[in-house]
Amino acid sequence: MLIMERLKSPPPLMIVSDLDHTMVDHQDHDNLSLLRFNSLWEDAYRRDSLLVFSTARSPILYKELRKEKPLLTPDIIVTSIGTEIAFGNSMVPDHSWVETLNTDKWNREIVLEETSKFPELTLQPKTEQRLHKVSFYIDEGKGEAVTKELSHLLEKRGLDVKIIHSWGMNLDVIPRGGGKGEALEYLLKKLKAEGMSPVNTLACGDSEHDAELFSIPDVHGVMVSNSQEELLKWHTENALNNSKLIHSSERCADGILQAIDYFKLGPTLSPRDSSEFLNGKADIANPGQEVVRFYLFYERLRRGEIKKYETYIASFNEACHQDAVFFHPAGGEKSLRDTIDELKKYNGNRSGKKFWVWVDQVRVIDNIPGKCIVKFDKWEQCEDERKCCTTTVEFSSKGGGCLVWEQVKQIWSEKSELNDENSCWII
Repeated sequence: MLIMERLKSPPPLMIVSDLDHTMVDHQDHDNLSLLRFNSLWEDAYRRDSLLVFSTARSPILYKELRKEKPLLTPDIIVTSIGTEIAFGNSMVPDHSWVETLNTDKWNREIVLEETSKFPELTLQPKTEQRLHKVSFYIDEGKGEAVTKELSHLLEKRGLDVKIIHSWGMNLDVIPRGGGKGEALEYLLKKLKAEGMSPVNTLACGDSEHDAELFSIPDVHGVMVSNSQEELLKWHTENALNNSKLIHSSERCADGILQAIDYFKLGPTLSPRDSSEFLNGKADIANPGQEVVRFYLFYERLRRGEIKKYETYIASFNEACHQDAVFFHPAGGEKSLRDTIDELKKYNGNRSGKKFWVWVDQVRVIDNIPGKCIVKFDKWEQCEDERKCCTTTVEFSSKGGGCLVWEQVKQIWSEKSELNDENSCWII
């Protein structure tokens, strides 16, 4: 598994989260809760913990969501209601999981043949039809009756399937061995076989699709405050006495942070919520924290939200080696100190606009005594324009455990929507 290259010991925490209406709040047009989670994850957890997204979306619709929302890159992505598993930024598929679902009890053609007998069912778009998932829209109020009759017909044809009715309008047919819960159990077994069982696992969801996640032994769970009635009904009937499962009072990603705090799974104060974060001392054991700190300052500066910004600029300049260099993605290089000093003229130039900055996949790629190299994706969005640079920062250390910026190098990411030399990119 690709994630094993990063982990040096069992992860203290593995978060397994649904996306729509759980990690992503579609009513939060400023993405405040998601950005709050992002900053905390990259600051405190990315270096040694695991982030897993588990969604009903197909890989195609998942990629579309990533273009719409400031989502982090998960270590593992489970799509199509737990019937597809992939790893890392490149979404390398888990072929062993595919083979697990390839049984003689599953046949898409038979499913399509039997479902064609129901006028209440309409096939969803081709993007949602997958090797181990057949998806339909269903007429309102017909879910229970259709599920019962269809189950009987498919059983008579020798199939063993799950029929999942959700949101009152969706009906999915998948193999019995598939599903979000089974996918999580499979991943936990795989990690255990590698000696990397998470110390704690937190499952997060809002719909009946996610109920299986909350049924895995020794897994903490949170139903976010905006959970569907179907999930709350399931909880009342099946898990009311499960002390490891809570119904948060906060929506979506904020509900996830609330659960981390409730179960005492780790830090919960996001850098975006800490008035002292910008004044914090660099932690040589966690250089990624310095990256999060700088770009949080950069965002707030350009939004015009920092009163004594000159003080912070002077502080960041002090943290740079006198010969430190910045390599711009459009080509050319200049003094890093001069680049940071020039930030003064950009103070407030994004005030009143929808402007966000976030970093993703902050990781140490080289660490030798007295020096470390951190690599990450730096994202910047202003209104509907989105840009991304793959960034490498070289740090050295000096007495007292302080970090010194030696070099910043950026290249346009293939994920960026705008990457020409005429684009306004500062750092």
